[in-house]
Amino acid sequence: MSSRSPVAEMALAVGVLVVAMVSYQCGASLAKHLFPHVGAQGATAYRLGLSALILILWRRPWRRMDQWKDWHAIWGYGLSLGAMNLVFYMSLRTIPLGIAVALEFTGPLTLALVGSRRLLDFVWIALVIAGLLLLLPLRGQAQGLDPVGVMYALAAGVGWALYIVMGQKAGAGFGADAVTLGTSIGALLVIPFGVAHAGTALLSPELLPYAIGVAFLSSALPYSLEMMALTRLPARTFSTLLSLEPAIAAMAGVILLSEHLTAVQWMAIVAIIVAAAGTAMSSRSKSGDVAPAAL
Repeated sequence: MSSRSPVAEMALAVGVLVVAMVSYQCGASLAKHLFPHVGAQGATAYRLGLSALILILWRRPWRRMDQWKDWHAIWGYGLSLGAMNLVFYMSLRTIPLGIAVALEFTGPLTLALVGSRRLLDFVWIALVIAGLLLLLPLRGQAQGLDPVGVMYALAAGVGWALYIVMGQKAGAGFGADAVTLGTSIGALLVIPFGVAHAGTALLSPELLPYAIGVAFLSSALPYSLEMMALTRLPARTFSTLLSLEPAIAAMAGVILLSEHLTAVQWMAIVAIIVAAAGTAMSSRSKSGDVAPAAL
């Protein structure tokens, strides 16, 4: 194997992860248009239900059943995926997208802190924390944040951390089929909530284009790309690279939702991007930590 192979593998993993995060936030912005019609529960059911259908038809996972192993991991991955999506969308009902994502990020950030060993890693994590502190309006309007929405976002953070840990195990045992099976399991969890809340409104033909767009942008595409990254990056590096998520969410709010950011909030975005870039560059010299590709 060429000496450049670990660098190329790392570059691929980082690139697909960035694309996945952009897709995810575009889908989240689109999903908010469904809330008045089917609620957050219905939007989540649309998202995972249609994503599962798309992935099953595309991947036809039953052809590789003899290669599957570690069912505990795939069920843990799927259930954490479903719960994470449901509580995240529930948080978006009452708090802004950027703040919800920043709060959700406490999950993978905690995972990154637990796995850290080198002083340089703590420098990047400190930058992430500083960026999040600047991004979150801790004074003034923060006092008006809905506490239930905040709790939902923090719960999504717990689900996100579990998703990372279980996703690596599921990817090792199921390869590319992990995304299809995990999304299907997540759909089984959230669809009853969507049906109970929205009922027959979920069958409305005029909502179908939005639902398909949300499913593709928020689940089918980013989860497939994230699984590629999960199987090529250690959990700690993957978690810290996800520090881009609040920044991308804030920019999606500006572009897609006409939200306005202050100079301090833009400073936070720069701090988070620098931390993510620093983590990616420093991880290049630790090729032994990179998880073997399973896709």
